[in-house]
Amino acid sequence: MDLVSASGAVAIGALADPTRRALYDYVARQPDAVGRDATSAALGIAKHTVSFHLDRLAEEGLLEVEFRRLSGRSGPGAGRPSKLYRRSAREFAVTLPPRRYDLVGDILAAAVGRAGAGEDLDAALAAAAHAEGQAVGGAAAGAAGAAGVAARPGLPDLASVLAGQGYEPAVTPGSVCLANCPFDALAQKHTALVCGLNRSFVQGVADGLGCAGVTAHLEPDPPHCCVTVRADGHAAPSGE
Repeated sequence: MDLVSASGAVAIGALADPTRRALYDYVARQPDAVGRDATSAALGIAKHTVSFHLDRLAEEGLLEVEFRRLSGRSGPGAGRPSKLYRRSAREFAVTLPPRRYDLVGDILAAAVGRAGAGEDLDAALAAAAHAEGQAVGGAAAGAAGAAGVAARPGLPDLASVLAGQGYEPAVTPGSVCLANCPFDALAQKHTALVCGLNRSFVQGVADGLGCAGVTAHLEPDPPHCCVTVRADGHAAPSGE
């Protein structure tokens, strides 16, 4: 997922309009889907204005639309169904630089579950992070296969997948350097823990993608990500 995707940025940007934000807040507070007439009356905004902005919010994915007869009646003479709005279940997140604290949460939760089943905690963290990365890489490999893309991924392909996770990668001869740490705040407070699972996650992405002959290394270089991916046999430059 691209955290600074055009759709997410446009959707959140739609709330910059004060009228649209007021309408969104009102709909979000309601226990059930609400219609344009009720919204117009509650906020004292003209119905045509309410209709325009609610439809714009729905177009951007911030609201969901349903059609229902508010009277509860059905059959001939029951009237046309009303167009109703409710807050969308879809989540939006735009962070600059990109951050993935949700991903860390998923990995830690999975590791706690594994440790609770008797696995060593350090091993559980590494395994959970690797498994999460494999899932990401595997999904990308599956999408590439469905699109008819050649099945011998290299470092540029790996970089493309890592870009979608917020790493801001740059491909150099024999390596992929990661300019951004998606877990920056946590990494600063819990460096050994977070950097370790970060390396395991990146390795998992490479393995799931099928990018053979590459290894994720811990090579701290603040403020960049602590992980660098290198083709096997390609050593870090002297002085690193």
